[in-house]
Amino acid sequence: MDSSTQHMLEDSYMETVEEALGAGHNEDTAHTEGVTAAAMMLAAMEGMEDAMARAEVDTMSFHPGMLDDT
Repeated sequence: MDSSTQHMLEDSYMETVEEALGAGHNEDTAHTEGVTAAAMMLAAMEGMEDAMARAEVDTMSFHPGMLDDT
């Protein structure tokens, strides 16, 4: 996967996590929503099955604590 795709997936994850946390969800729920958003984006961009996209996103080690790094 190229760096621009990875960056777009990270942005999708982070935006979704921020929204979920802002809506009062806990970090686990926010993380799940963020991974789902990034996986949906990857599946749409690459034309891959949802489960494959989810597995690929899971390897990226995204986590809600990344918000503190920005």
